[in-house]
Amino acid sequence: MPTDLPAAPEGDLLLRPAVPEDAEAVTEVFLASRIAAHAAGVMPGFMHPVAEVRGHLVPRNRSGEIWVAEVGGQVAAYARITGEWLDDLYVHPDHAGAGIGSALLDLVKARCPDGFGLWVFEMNTPARGFYARHGLVEVERTDGSGNMERCPDIRMLWAGAAAADPGRSAPSA
Repeated sequence: MPTDLPAAPEGDLLLRPAVPEDAEAVTEVFLASRIAAHAAGVMPGFMHPVAEVRGHLVPRNRSGEIWVAEVGGQVAAYARITGEWLDDLYVHPDHAGAGIGSALLDLVKARCPDGFGLWVFEMNTPARGFYARHGLVEVERTDGSGNMERCPDIRMLWAGAAAADPGRSAPSA
């Protein structure tokens, strides 16, 4: 674990690695966030019934590199990293706009100093703007034929700390 984790926003926020017992809470954050985003018209709906989605996600969310953001002892957001990919970064709608997503993204940058990529739906302009404000750039667009939802998507990339700070030398291979 790194010792130089980014500072969290003001308040009662704790960023920590998820434990298997967090799987249900992480899944609930995902579901609440996706349902709210769909209602706002920035994410497609689920392709399967919510119970089926939950049944798939709970076991998946018991392992891997998942970080949770706790507020008042409750999981309010999470990020899931797989290698050089940020697979998930979701904030419960009750905690949106409080800086928690930024704190998690800074943590992901600390965990992946050589850079990482992610996919975001083209229609999700709030997420695209959030990632762009944090230094990610759009590097590829698709028609959505490669994703389950069949919605156009965009691959974004954070090139890493060396690219973000020209004074810092890149790690040698």
